[in-house]
Amino acid sequence: MRLLLPSSGADDFSVFRLDGKRAVVFFWALLIGLTLLRLALAARLGVTPDEAYYWLWSQHPQPGYLDHPPMVALWIRLGTMLFGNDPLGIRFCGPVSALIGSAALFWAGRDLLGSRAAGYRAALLLNATLMLGLGAATATPDTPLVFFLAWTLWALGRLVRTGQPIWWLVIGVFFGLAFDSKYTAVLPAFGCGLWALATPSIRRHWLWLSGGCVTGLLTIAPVLFWNATHQWASFAKQGGRAGDWHPLRALNFLLELAGGQLGLATPLIFVLFCIGLVWCLRRASDDVVARLLACLCIIPVAVFVQHAFGGRVQANWPVVLYPAAALAAAATGRRIGLACALGLILTGLVTVQGIFSPLKLSAHHDVIARQTADWSGLTARMRAALPEDEALVAGDYALAAVIAYHDPAHALFSYDKRWAYLGRVLQHPHKAMLILRESERPDLPASWLGPIENRRFCRMLRGTPMICYKLIPLALPDNVQMYRLP
Repeated sequence: MRLLLPSSGADDFSVFRLDGKRAVVFFWALLIGLTLLRLALAARLGVTPDEAYYWLWSQHPQPGYLDHPPMVALWIRLGTMLFGNDPLGIRFCGPVSALIGSAALFWAGRDLLGSRAAGYRAALLLNATLMLGLGAATATPDTPLVFFLAWTLWALGRLVRTGQPIWWLVIGVFFGLAFDSKYTAVLPAFGCGLWALATPSIRRHWLWLSGGCVTGLLTIAPVLFWNATHQWASFAKQGGRAGDWHPLRALNFLLELAGGQLGLATPLIFVLFCIGLVWCLRRASDDVVARLLACLCIIPVAVFVQHAFGGRVQANWPVVLYPAAALAAAATGRRIGLACALGLILTGLVTVQGIFSPLKLSAHHDVIARQTADWSGLTARMRAALPEDEALVAGDYALAAVIAYHDPAHALFSYDKRWAYLGRVLQHPHKAMLILRESERPDLPASWLGPIENRRFCRMLRGTPMICYKLIPLALPDNVQMYRLP
């Protein structure tokens, strides 16, 4: 049942002209070095608004949230228990999971593709993408998603290698944990089901297949329960865009989708991913593993292409197929040295820029600084300028979250209804200021707004204003209530 690779030495690690023990030492030394770099980046960068939002989730553990399942909150809770509520604590589980997940992908490649070299290639390809190279240093749902998908592939490798159908129970658990990380995990799960139905040697173990479905459902039962008791709000939010249809803009959305993958995967690795998928599709009728990898990739690809006919596909959504795509690219036996070197160099350059800022980029061009820099300074300057009893009101959930993270001691309110799903209480802000970007117009009734304050508060980058905010006094009717944070 193994995939027959193009001829290559069983343990040849030709990327760097190494073989045998030297290849093993080099490979793991490289992964440990990347992990240390990611931890350094995680500790150095300020917390982003989305990370602050997920951190607030971690302060209120529950089986589900409006935007995503709970895994990212659990990971942040674990990291902050170990290292406190600082950037390293919030992000700690990401770099460590990338290292452990890389081991799982290596073992999956060894079992599915029939050689240790294939496992090395797959793990190295995945680590050379910006998605894992930089994404693992941040706290997002994509990191646990990729981690559990790597372990799902390991369990599938065990199933193929041993022929023991009991592995379906483990496969179900790991697919469930991936779903508990991000809902897009359902796409490769459907692909795996399609593979099982299309493969007679797998299909005949229908009882174990059913057992795998049961273990998967048990693993996601808390998320289903939370949604069932909250009007299926999270499913409705994530699936509500499926019916959009704007075919005249499809070409633009498809080009954005391709461009996003060229950036996240890095150009040469993206090309190798595409070659690997085509290579597996051409062999899917005769080879069980090629069929598996093709099914795991083609379902997400089809869904994202279809979605592009109705709306924008965010660049990070397709990362759900990256682990399987890395295996498919490794299966071709093509040389990956140049692609991995380019990806690792790009990752290293961005990491060095994030840690040390050797290039004094402007705020417009410094993407990392726009997300991470001087949130604490902005919050401190605003709080110092306001009376102790005056609360801030932020309509934007991300802005509210990052202010709440940096200033948990003072009252903050938001009128975004998503806070109701986090159990925030409603109160009347007696004395409050609305904060919003200078370029934004308030979305509250004009009768509630006072004159715009002359004071201007900016996030600073090397002494230069980066993004500025304005304050507007509020005179709220007595019956108006907003969600109290944190």
